[in-house]
Amino acid sequence: MSTYNPYDNVLATIESAAKTLGYSPAEYEHIKYPERILQVSVPVRMDDGSVQIFDGYRVQHSTLRGPAKGGLRYHPDVNQSEASALAAWMTFKCAVAGVPYGGGKGGVAVDPSKLSEGEKKRLTECFTERISLLIGPEIDIPAPDVGTNAQVMGWLVDTYSRLVGTYTPAVTTGKPVDAGGSLGRTEATGRGVTITAKYAMQELNREIRGATVAVQGMGNVGGISAKLLAEEGAKVVAVSDVSASIYNPNGLNIPELLAFVADRNLLKNYKGEATLISNKELLELDVDILVPAALENMINKGNAENIRAKLIVEGANGPVTVDADAVLEKKGIIVVPDILANCGGVVVSYFEWVQNLQDERWTEETVNARLEEILSVSFKNVWEIAEEKQVTLRAGAYLIALKQLVEAEAV
Repeated sequence: MSTYNPYDNVLATIESAAKTLGYSPAEYEHIKYPERILQVSVPVRMDDGSVQIFDGYRVQHSTLRGPAKGGLRYHPDVNQSEASALAAWMTFKCAVAGVPYGGGKGGVAVDPSKLSEGEKKRLTECFTERISLLIGPEIDIPAPDVGTNAQVMGWLVDTYSRLVGTYTPAVTTGKPVDAGGSLGRTEATGRGVTITAKYAMQELNREIRGATVAVQGMGNVGGISAKLLAEEGAKVVAVSDVSASIYNPNGLNIPELLAFVADRNLLKNYKGEATLISNKELLELDVDILVPAALENMINKGNAENIRAKLIVEGANGPVTVDADAVLEKKGIIVVPDILANCGGVVVSYFEWVQNLQDERWTEETVNARLEEILSVSFKNVWEIAEEKQVTLRAGAYLIALKQLVEAEAV
């Protein structure tokens, strides 16, 4: 049985885009591989006095268009292949959004739920020291990801600043607001999903108001997507978390659900008006919009034929595989790809970086307005090239991104 490798998806999509653009391998071959990969051991003194060693990674896929940019994960499954794929997705995401960054990613193979606050702080401090030679405001700018948060980024800033001898908030984004973080950053990725869903529905001559929506994942991205889509007038009929999926054909009470999960409750214990369904059933619901906002490889060749949503907006990175893409295209299902749909986070991270470098503070209204302005242009560009070349939106997004990267290398 073959093991799913997310980097294979990246390579296949790059090859397809290069073929459409008529590039020779010599023009794009370097883009298929990370510029550098750093693997480190991270020794942490535990609360009981013992020392545990964890594997850590930082991958810089590309710095052709600017500093590498991308999150740090604390998760047991962190590995070099996953980090390489996610770093490449960041490269293309930044290019599609027109943000002057390349792609980076990394993390530590650890279960953060099993660490005390002190152990997590010491882990972050040691990991920051080990990767400090690769990061910096003009080199590589980490951000929160799965298993990390604003507090972790605050520890990273403090450690890096101590190492270089001056307070350097621009070394990371996604920090606490009172430590230089940007207003609007927490909602940015989910807001981007909502904005691109709205634009796609407009192009399909459909109204977002009254549209039925299923959201897989009620973390930061999925939860905020559900909240903002509901505020746009959509009817969110199904959501899920790690414990269960719930469904109400008349629409779920999203504010109530968000308050419920915010108290660290699991959906399987929700007592509101909803029926428990399987994750498989959620993905295969007959809805107008499906937002897979959990993990990669959720829609694959095994279930693609059963997908009935009219529009898929990828909140997660890589939730639809290359094999599934081909099936969905034949079925006439539009997919707004991850590198466009969920790029709101990196766009507002860029805003945070600019505010830090210029010692400014923007209002949340300014941040949201500038985000919508950038996504409006990005979506329009992707939609138009996809129509012109008669390809999917994913292919269109990669055409735009690959062209920018090849031209940057040629300068």
